[in-house]
Amino acid sequence: MHDLSSPQTSSLYLLIVGVLSFCAASVFTYTGKAWVRFQGWVYRAKEPKWFWWEVALYYLCGVGLIGYAFYLVN
Repeated sequence: MHDLSSPQTSSLYLLIVGVLSFCAASVFTYTGKAWVRFQGWVYRAKEPKWFWWEVALYYLCGVGLIGYAFYLVN
């Protein structure tokens, strides 16, 4: 049986969440609306500052989690 606390298993979960976050940021950039916690949808045309802040956070979280997952594997 696999050990769920092993670095390979935990890095797989981090990699999955990181890829999902990066994909969500890409979809938000394409569609022009982003999901903001506690506020709902924010649109690029109406509130560009909040929109780009949220998209940047999704990109940074995605890249950070992917990088950390690769770091754990090595």
